[in-house]
Amino acid sequence: MELSEAMDAFAALSQITRLEVFQLLLRHEPDGLAAGDIAAALGVPPNTLSAHLAILTRAGLTTAERRSRSIVYRARTTHVSRLVDFLVKDCCGGNPELCRIPHPLPQSSLSKDDIMPDRPYNVLFLCTGNSARSIMAEAILNHDGAGRFRAFSAGSHPTGKVNPIALELLTEDGFSTEGLRSKSWDEFAEPGAPEMDFVFTVCDNAAGETCPVWPGHPMTAHWGIEDPARVVGTHIQQKTAFVTAARYLKNRITNFLALPVRSLDRLALTSQLRDIGRLDGATAKAGETK
Repeated sequence: MELSEAMDAFAALSQITRLEVFQLLLRHEPDGLAAGDIAAALGVPPNTLSAHLAILTRAGLTTAERRSRSIVYRARTTHVSRLVDFLVKDCCGGNPELCRIPHPLPQSSLSKDDIMPDRPYNVLFLCTGNSARSIMAEAILNHDGAGRFRAFSAGSHPTGKVNPIALELLTEDGFSTEGLRSKSWDEFAEPGAPEMDFVFTVCDNAAGETCPVWPGHPMTAHWGIEDPARVVGTHIQQKTAFVTAARYLKNRITNFLALPVRSLDRLALTSQLRDIGRLDGATAKAGETK
């Protein structure tokens, strides 16, 4: 391999999304993945993904072929071997067999999904007003997933006030309401904000809006349920709507906590997360690709 060819490959892989795409394709050799499946697995908009795939292909790292109505991409594993050869060919005075570098690459380095951190997973629940559904989801997950997950919530157009019935219900059910507040999702896109591992929209309006660019490319899914705050009537009628919404949210969170997160690859986990969004109470858009 020539120096210029290696430089092109390393330049293409120096961007985090392209590196994640290439790692994902390596894990799915020799079958490859359709562009839509790659976009869904990594939570990358299709137009953005197209640009990244073009760069990887120009660098010789991926190939594309049409299968029926899909364009399927594959990693060029021979290129990986050539890159490794390029790096180690002069190792130990030109005796790479003496190096402590495993070659060829061990299978574990190609198949292990390293997206999960050695810390509690950060989960962000999004809604438009961040006053009811996302607030309840935050409180429930922080209680039920304590030690494994840290939950946050935010809104695209926050009301600035948490719905009092949501707070009333959470308190009665034994969930802490300390620190709950209605806030903008922009807080979580700023430098120094907690890096999210999962982002779930719980209302259809938020699912249809253009979200900020989240650091770390978290996994996303839509868990839409009806807004209990829109119910008009007596306090009992309104509270009944909140009880129903809380039950749907808790059911989704219980299923989420039961997932073997570390043992699933990103594509499989994305599918499971979207299936959760289709559980009882799902709104018409629930589970659809954003």
